Amino acid sequence: MTQFRSPLPDPVELTRELVRIPSVNPSLSPAGTGEVEIARRCANLLEDGGFELRWLEAEPGRPSIVARRSVGDPSGGPCLILNGHLDTVGIEGMSVDPFEAEHRDGRIFGRGSADMKSGVAALLVAALAVARDPGSFCGEILVALTADEEHASIGLRHLLELGALDPVGGADTPRFAIVTEPTSLQVMPANKGFVWFDLEAEGVAAHGSRPDRGRDAIRTLGRVLAALDLWEELARASEPHPLLGHPSIHAGTVRGGTSPSVYPAHAHLVLEARTLPRGGEEAAMGWLTEAIRHRVIALDPETRLRLTRSIARPPAELPLDAPLVTDLLEAAGAEGHEPALEGMSAWVESAFLNEAGIPALCFGPGSIEEAHTDAESVPVDEIRLATRILERWLRSGRRAP
Repeated sequence: MTQFRSPLPDPVELTRELVRIPSVNPSLSPAGTGEVEIARRCANLLEDGGFELRWLEAEPGRPSIVARRSVGDPSGGPCLILNGHLDTVGIEGMSVDPFEAEHRDGRIFGRGSADMKSGVAALLVAALAVARDPGSFCGEILVALTADEEHASIGLRHLLELGALDPVGGADTPRFAIVTEPTSLQVMPANKGFVWFDLEAEGVAAHGSRPDRGRDAIRTLGRVLAALDLWEELARASEPHPLLGHPSIHAGTVRGGTSPSVYPAHAHLVLEARTLPRGGEEAAMGWLTEAIRHRVIALDPETRLRLTRSIARPPAELPLDAPLVTDLLEAAGAEGHEPALEGMSAWVESAFLNEAGIPALCFGPGSIEEAHTDAESVPVDEIRLATRILERWLRSGRRAP
């Protein structure tokens, strides 16, 4: 058994340490320093705990970490995955010092405290504790810490493309993953996806005094915006998801026009639909085309409008009686916590894991409502409890189904 060269970290103090390491995503903020420094700190901790480490860069200077620790015969037990992301959004407009990691009123404040450095600290300490004293656990613990979740998820997608999360025990080894996104310690086995729709309206440029010659592209998009009322009616008529409710749609950006006195020849609208595991992107597109047909084209058959799908991320769900769900609920109950089963309204990388055939859910300290805010913070008690629950879940060593 590898001996630790240092004491097991305290998860609260480790959270503060990680918050003090700036890891703003450079794709979101020009001043962002990225994940190198925080990845190096986490790598040192994991290597100290006897984990076999891989440092993988989807792009130069954008590292993700995969750390493995096998206990006993890895083919005789599961591969249990703990996943979190290392990057944060920017710090513009924050009302607290983003990197001081101030500890007051039972909370830690700073950028990434909730999303999701407290979750990373909790999973690290839980994994290190079991690596130090595995007890009856037999199988593999795999820690995956990724770059760029806040932008394009290049880190996790790179790991999946490389097969870096494949179990050492072979293809028949069952895998289960917990993503420690902020859930206020509720168990979230489902999440919404999203899809962006680009709409380009074509008009005819003309002097503002010549309505006989001009055609207003912005007005066309105004009709599209009004048609979203029908989209919502159609969505509300569908069966709601038991954890996620109904899909939604909103206007993200609108651009068009050159001058108040000129009929705009071009206008561009981006819509974002939040989608459900059942129906998903196909339903969202169907409702949108129907709404445009009835509320836009029917009013003006000569409308010139181009609709294309842009970026999309998949929704995901696990059955409520899935082994991962029931095992985590059991571990939480043994620590005196009775979590609710809820849906994650935001998109999270657990969707990519589920899409890759790895049952995954979200569970972690902090609230998603605190994420990205000007005074982001996380309750200290939740960090400690999350760590204990994750450790107990690892020790339970989910048997193969």
